Amino acid sequence: MKAHCLPFSQIPHTTHLFTDFLAYSPRIQPFYPRPPHFGEWLKEEAAKISYDSSRRERVTAILERQNRSWDASPKTLANLERLRKGAATVVTGQQVALFGGPMFAIYKALTAVNLAERATAAGVEAVPVFWLATSDHDLAEVNHVSIPGLEGALQVLATPSHDIPGAPVSAVRLGDEILPVVEQAVSLLGDSEAVQFLRESYRPGETMGSAFARLYARVFSEWGVILLDASDAELHRVAEPIYRAAIERADVLDGALLARGEALDAAGYHQQVKVTSSSVLLFAMQQGARTPVHMQGSGGAAEFVIGNDSAAEKISRAELVSRIGSAPEQFSPNVLLRPVVQDYLLPTLAYTGGAAEAAYFSQAGAVYETLLGRVTPIVPRFSATIVEPKMQRLLERHGIDVLDVFSGPEALRQQLAARSLPEDLQSAFDALNESLTTSLGGIREKLEKLDRTLVDAAQTAASKMQHQLEKLHTQAARAEAQKGELVGRHASTLSQTLYPNKGLQERGIGGLYFLARYGGELLHQLYDAIQPDCHDHQIIEL
Repeated sequence: MKAHCLPFSQIPHTTHLFTDFLAYSPRIQPFYPRPPHFGEWLKEEAAKISYDSSRRERVTAILERQNRSWDASPKTLANLERLRKGAATVVTGQQVALFGGPMFAIYKALTAVNLAERATAAGVEAVPVFWLATSDHDLAEVNHVSIPGLEGALQVLATPSHDIPGAPVSAVRLGDEILPVVEQAVSLLGDSEAVQFLRESYRPGETMGSAFARLYARVFSEWGVILLDASDAELHRVAEPIYRAAIERADVLDGALLARGEALDAAGYHQQVKVTSSSVLLFAMQQGARTPVHMQGSGGAAEFVIGNDSAAEKISRAELVSRIGSAPEQFSPNVLLRPVVQDYLLPTLAYTGGAAEAAYFSQAGAVYETLLGRVTPIVPRFSATIVEPKMQRLLERHGIDVLDVFSGPEALRQQLAARSLPEDLQSAFDALNESLTTSLGGIREKLEKLDRTLVDAAQTAASKMQHQLEKLHTQAARAEAQKGELVGRHASTLSQTLYPNKGLQERGIGGLYFLARYGGELLHQLYDAIQPDCHDHQIIEL
């Protein structure tokens, strides 16, 4: 395996917020307490962790119960014992997408392992934890996965499993309808250890969350990753003080978040979550659906509303706080409160995630400061595009690289067509372009001697002629692309495999595909490619 770096600044759609965070520029520093370089601050940050011993014992017991139910490995059970005895945690997490989700979820887990091992080597005992976002209710985001088929064409596999609309995905139980979807995956992936893991995990009777957990317990058995199901009623009961504070201090939190949003806008950055004067950081269960809570008014006169339609329920602050105290499992945090809940439940040294999560943390810092008094640092996760041997041969055949593929399918098709124009036609274009450049340069020099006012006109005329020549070249390339079925097929294969749906491969292709093709050894190779202080995107050539 070969790996080389591609700066995120060269990758389409990367935000200024993320590139500035990676560089830790002065303008970004008010929104992040630590630079992305873990080794610079891990010991100092470890000293700031405040974690009650009774809470440690309670949470560890819950996690042991959960992980044993998924047949946790001895390494994971050993890490749970280390957590019980005082270890810190390095946390990552993801929605429980079908068949383990996109490849970047694998990268997240490996990064958490890497950071935990680095901390331990530096004298700070730490274990990796993977937070399963089972309280999320957007089923359409997690009920499918894409796997390359023949010629790299992506096949979207989806399960029709569902509960009532708006139910958390932890309530979505798999029935017999999952079996043909598993077989569809098997037909694409062939027989392998990873496919056996899939069969053992995604079966009738499991939920979307438990099936994901069983799969990851097997995939990461030798890595000791501790899995956490966030929908567990006992964890909600442990988190009750944070839920209650989110209502008791709703006005303060809303003001802090609005001020943080204004500061981000003023600095030229985007807000990942739009916060309004009615925003509340909790969801409540209402007739089995996860329903937003809103605030009307402020101070002692504030009322809270659960739901958005005619069935919405109005409730006083005192009544809502009482309801949280008696049934905290009926509530769950939104995306800005979730990391705070996570780091109340766990002694978190650092969280590792991607660009979107880094953006969330720029806002969630205001919630951390209000409720916990310490902002957990975020460390960028490993990010990569895997170039399989067949794709590498296509890149070499056409004389391009992965960055060319990132220009998009249409631009790539035209580029490949231009490179495949008949040699005599391409030579004619090259000769005409060289001749035009030489001739126009000579004319411009002579006009300058004759009348300097004509130089600008000559430059304008030259630009127009160059434009028309380039336009003709593009039209010829397009015509060749339309004629060249092979070129079009190569462009499509490269795009779907390396830049699916105009996005990074890690977001568009299921991690199970790579595990099935290359086995557990791939995890070790990827782990070795994680460079402690290199946060660029990696191009991995297999």
